[in-house]
Formats: sequence, structure tokens, C-alpha cells
Amino acid sequence: MSAPSPTQRPLTQTDVSRLVHASFGPRAGVADCGPLHGGGFAAVWWVRLDDGREVVLKVAPPEGARLLRYERGLCAAEARYFRLVAARAPDVPVPPVLHHGRDPAYGEWLVTGLLPGRSLADLAADGDADDGPVRFATGRALATLHRITGPCFGYDDGERPCAATWPEAFAAMVDDLLADAADWEVELPAEPGRIRALVRRHAPALGVVRHPALLHFDCWDGNVLAAPGPDGRLRLAGLVDGERFLYGDPLLDLTSPLLFRRVEDEPDHPTVRGYRDVAGPLDLDDGARRRLGLYRMHLYLVMNVEGPSRGMTPDSHPQRHTALADLLRRELADLARD
Repeated sequence: MSAPSPTQRPLTQTDVSRLVHASFGPRAGVADCGPLHGGGFAAVWWVRLDDGREVVLKVAPPEGARLLRYERGLCAAEARYFRLVAARAPDVPVPPVLHHGRDPAYGEWLVTGLLPGRSLADLAADGDADDGPVRFATGRALATLHRITGPCFGYDDGERPCAATWPEAFAAMVDDLLADAADWEVELPAEPGRIRALVRRHAPALGVVRHPALLHFDCWDGNVLAAPGPDGRLRLAGLVDGERFLYGDPLLDLTSPLLFRRVEDEPDHPTVRGYRDVAGPLDLDDGARRRLGLYRMHLYLVMNVEGPSRGMTPDSHPQRHTALADLLRRELADLARD
């Protein structure tokens, strides 16, 4: 099976069996397995073991794969995130970590339990699901997770940006992305100097954030699972793909759930209402709106810059490239006016 993205290691059923043995012992067997689709970073397979358990096997990119700077160590980061959430916020559903391993031949991998349900992205494609209660529950879950604070602003591994203040950490995160853009020769709709200047200009708005909250960061519809409850209505079944977690401003975590939209324009969105249900009133004053603009700018910068590493170039995906460049350009223009 060929990898759809340069960062995804090609796997076979034989590879999966070997990693299952390495995770659970030589007597563990695979009854059935197959690739899971939807992500573009790691190779992910569902596996049914011969003892009836259903698990997810996620294998990190192969040695030597070119990654963005903030993507270093994501397999270990995901294991830390799920374990942290299970210990500190047990009411928030995340997959249980069953094994985290490393092997000279296969690199790094993670095995978790397989949660029930389908992603909100898949349900939206069907077009007939009432996902409002799931989105409300997602907002509540994020607010619950934001009560967990970290040792610094940024990342917790000592290799990626980590600082005593949020403005420092956020500026370093943006600097890394701009360095990645230069490395990959990604053409951006603005000069890097202009982007850095806007981050510096709005540093006072970032400076009001004093507590480094635990952020999922990547909580878009593809990473939110829903399953029918006892009454047949959809319920939140899990938050997955936690490898990109960091510590920072809770508002950053409201950008991906409303991807390509604006939180400040949709105060009655179910996710926002669910968030307020736990966190209390959400004061979207001028400073908060500037921060949200910075966070959308950062997200669109990520999505622009990561394209080539996923095999998506302006030539191969022209519509994606144009749309993301336009979104980034809009946020930069708004930030320049404020």
C-alpha cells in the first residue's frame, strides 16, 4: 500500500501484525485490520485483535521524512496528551493509551483503544445528522480541559517553543512557521516581516493571557467523534488526534471547531454555547477579537505551509492553495486595520 502523503509510512498487514506483537506480546494476533482515512500526517490503521479488542495503531512518519518544526515528537506528545486528559479530566472522552513503542525498523508508534462512532466531518458529508448536541458537548469538553494548566506557554517537550509569557511563545510559534515556509519555498500572501510586525503590534492583546491552559489545538470536525446514545440521539464519543496539543490562550481552541468561520460572529454556535455553559460568559471585547484574528492567521499559516510536506502543491491542489491564501490575506488585512 503506497502512502498518500510523504509523511505517512506505508504499512502492510504483516507490518501491523509485527507491531501488535511488539505491543502486546508474541501471542497477540490480528483478526482483521485496515487503514483509517482522514488525516495526512501519520499512518493510522484500525485493528481487531484475536481476543476481540478493537484498537487504533498510529505509526509516526519514517526516519528522514521532512516535517514542520512543530511536528517533531508528535507520537510521544499524543500519548502524553491522552494520559493527561484521562488523569485530570476523566469525564472528557479520549482514547485509552495501550502502548507507546519505538523500534529501529518501524520507528515510533502508538496503540490506543478504538472509540465508537464517526467523525462530525463524516456525518456532515451525509447531511442528515443532528450534531448540535455533540458540538455543545465539545464546547463543554474544551472548557473542562482548559482548567488544566501547564508548566509554560507553548509546548511541554523542551524542544519546541516554550516561554514564560504567551506573547513570547506565540511569536516563536509563528517564527517557526515562517522558517518552515522559507525551507519549503512556500509563497505566502505577505512578506514574513509584515507578519512578524503584526504579531508584535498586537502583543499587548496577547499579554492579557496569564494562565497556560491545556489546548487540543486541532479540534476540527474530523477529530470529534459522535455515536448514538441510549435514546438514539448523537452524543460526544471522543476527541482524537491530540498530538498537536500545547498550553496557551483558551480562545485559540475555538478556532478549529469553527474552521473557516469567526467565533465572534456566531455567539450562539452550539460549541460556543457549550463552552460558556462550563467556563461562564465569553467576553469578546476588542482585545479578544484581535487575539482570535491572530489565531486564525496562525491556523491558516499552518495550513498554507504544511501543503508541500503533505504532497499538496499549488500545481496539484490549486483550489486549496488559492482558498487558504485568501483566508490568510483576509486575516492579515483585518489585523493591519485594528
